[in-house]
Amino acid sequence: MTDRSSEPSPDRDDGSDGSDLGVGIAIGISIGTAIGVATDDLALWLPMGVAIGAGIGAALDR
Repeated sequence: MTDRSSEPSPDRDDGSDGSDLGVGIAIGISIGTAIGVATDDLALWLPMGVAIGAGIGAALDR
């Protein structure tokens, strides 16, 4: 008997839940880091970027 667990099948889940929240947070971190480095206030803008990114991700999920 052959083990076929490594073969792709149409009903197999790829691990993605279809959520764009992670994409939004990544975008927000990028924006926050860029602004933080430009203004020399990374401690403020990195969490602001995460918050903005969470909002972007929630909007993309709709």
